[in-house]
Amino acid sequence: MMKLIHICLFCLLSIIFGCRKSIELQPEQYLTYTSIDIPDNFPSIIHPEDNPLTEEGILLGRHLFWEKKLSGDNTMSCGSCHMPQYSFSDPNPTSTGINGINGTRNAMVLQNLAWANEFFWDGRALSLEEQIIMPVLDSIEMDETWSHFFEEIKHDNNYRRMFYDAFFTFEPDSTHAAKAIAQFLRTMVSTNSKYDKVLRNEANFTPEENAGFDSFNSLSGGDCFHCHGGILATDNSFKNNGLDEFPIDTGRGTITGLVNDQFKFKVPTLRNIEFSAPYMHDGRFQTLDEVINFYSILVQHNSPNIDPLMEFSQSGGVQLDPQERAELKAFLLTFSDSDFINNPDFSDPNNP
Repeated sequence: MMKLIHICLFCLLSIIFGCRKSIELQPEQYLTYTSIDIPDNFPSIIHPEDNPLTEEGILLGRHLFWEKKLSGDNTMSCGSCHMPQYSFSDPNPTSTGINGINGTRNAMVLQNLAWANEFFWDGRALSLEEQIIMPVLDSIEMDETWSHFFEEIKHDNNYRRMFYDAFFTFEPDSTHAAKAIAQFLRTMVSTNSKYDKVLRNEANFTPEENAGFDSFNSLSGGDCFHCHGGILATDNSFKNNGLDEFPIDTGRGTITGLVNDQFKFKVPTLRNIEFSAPYMHDGRFQTLDEVINFYSILVQHNSPNIDPLMEFSQSGGVQLDPQERAELKAFLLTFSDSDFINNPDFSDPNNP
């Protein structure tokens, strides 16, 4: 009799806790939708209709961004080549994947991507979600399959809960992961540099910075504003800036198949340029001084498809003298946003 009572009690408790678990796992009526806090002088952000910004998605995306199981040997995460102190880029000219193979292009910075279209130096990905899928599969980079990654984490209760909270599924796939990481990356906005504070009347340029600002925006000075003007410090276009007379990497042209796109690369933002060396698509310049020197006297005017806006290419560049170069550099450093690179919300959640 006592044994029967124990059995009945066990069954009753199983039903109670089973029902409780079932109730907890029902999809929530509402996700915790959120938005990105940006100053009024920035463009509004339009999120994809099929991937709105939610606190649940951002949290999952942050964990996935720093997850080393996304690489074939569990040693590399997205953050391994996109490090906060370098404005989420790599201090090496090109990154080294898990198989010891170097890539061919510099790891681009990850900031203000919410306003970008066409990703990678050649623009081969048309959305942030599409871009995220590729490095995991690339044999030169993380060399993993998405199916194997999900097999590795299928018994991880933290991930099971986070995927369920964000997408109401216990059978996530690469689409869910890409959406979550994209949400996280879109929150990584840099809007609080000295340049921004000057625009908000919270700070003032020094005389040297002010002279550099004038040069940046002058046709007879640095002439930078054509490609790097505006609040984002990039026009997100693709251009050949005259790096080589005989370039090898065909860049954008490989993607579009158009002759006029040969040797063109995406114009990078100048925000946080102090932290994101080395520079150019192949990381050839180690310092900002080298970059300014190139645009002053080393532009290759015979480079095929050189952009028409390189108006001084025939003379090798804009011909800034040493003082003008120093002034321009001083202004470019006002794009530095230490709050951004030190934001704890972007750090590894397992090692904040």
